[in-house]
Amino acid sequence: MALHIRNDKADRLVRKLAAMKKIGVTEAVILAVENEVKRAPLAERIRPIQERLARVPDTGLEADKAFFDSLNDE
Repeated sequence: MALHIRNDKADRLVRKLAAMKKIGVTEAVILAVENEVKRAPLAERIRPIQERLARVPDTGLEADKAFFDSLNDE
């Protein structure tokens, strides 16, 4: 199987990662793709929470530090 990277930026980034990790470019591509695949599910899980929070109207009120400190007996 062959993967031909014909993008200068992609080539530069893969080679930079390979140099940083002291690994070959193939291993660098595998590492980068594996890490991105692991991250994707987290982003998908928190997206609904982010959307729900974005719908909450801003009250314009500031948090009362003294109140919250009193909850912790500080």
